[in-house]
Amino acid sequence: MTIKENDFRKIDLNLLIAFAVLFREQSVSLAADKLHLGQPAVSGALSRLREMFDDPLFVRSGHRMQPTARAQALHSELMPLLEQLQSALFQQAEFHPQQANATITLGMTDWVEMWLMPQLIPALRDAAPGLRLNVVASDPFTDAQRLEGGELDMAISVAQASARWQEREALTQMPFVTLWHPEQITLNAPLSLESYAAHPHLLVTYREASSSQIDTLLAKQGRRRTVCYTTPHFAALPGLLRQMPALATVPAGLSENWQRSWGLAASPVPLDVPCIEVAMLWHQRHNSDPALMWLRGFIRQRFG
Repeated sequence: MTIKENDFRKIDLNLLIAFAVLFREQSVSLAADKLHLGQPAVSGALSRLREMFDDPLFVRSGHRMQPTARAQALHSELMPLLEQLQSALFQQAEFHPQQANATITLGMTDWVEMWLMPQLIPALRDAAPGLRLNVVASDPFTDAQRLEGGELDMAISVAQASARWQEREALTQMPFVTLWHPEQITLNAPLSLESYAAHPHLLVTYREASSSQIDTLLAKQGRRRTVCYTTPHFAALPGLLRQMPALATVPAGLSENWQRSWGLAASPVPLDVPCIEVAMLWHQRHNSDPALMWLRGFIRQRFG
């Protein structure tokens, strides 16, 4: 149904509230008390209501004002609408995870998905079986743009807050580890800086770069490494390490599973590499989205 704006030009919501209270109290003085108004103000509201609906609406009978048939009909139709309006305006919708039926689009890199989802999905399936996650590939350089454009409901990322509208909640501080396959390279952990710099490296980059912060740190130590392969996908690294005599430095969240599944060996990075902060990012317009805010709390409880 299309709303006809001109039909509402003479309507004042306060008049409808006054009508509802007058109907209930059947007295101008009692209605004025409930509305915290003076009797002249309520009498004026009644006059406007009578003009608006072209009906007396209330007729004095003894000490009470009895509603007319028109007032009875208006009350029957208006009260459900006013209750619905009150609920929409003043009562935030409750979220019941077991009964929820919603889809949330999350943006993340492949390594965040590999670290987070194997633990999150089983727990989420028990807590909110009707809540579906739609994960799309994103990277820290585009997260803000895609959140603002509505492509993502939330990003789980190492990106920092970059706009006033952007909300950000840190999940964890994660160090880096260096991995290799022992059938390709015979090394003992922990690695020395000399061994680390001497072997070829695989590098994940989202901007087609051939170096990273690690190369800057190595240069400060008078060292350099050879990057023999770059890729935007962390998922490519285990298979490559199994076939190549190379090292790969990755977020620690990937290490345990890759060691177990791929037979990789691991060592702390022999450099003072700052931890990365993984965080949840979303647009302020979603602060009132009960499903997204529930998911945010659910993730925080398990990974924060």
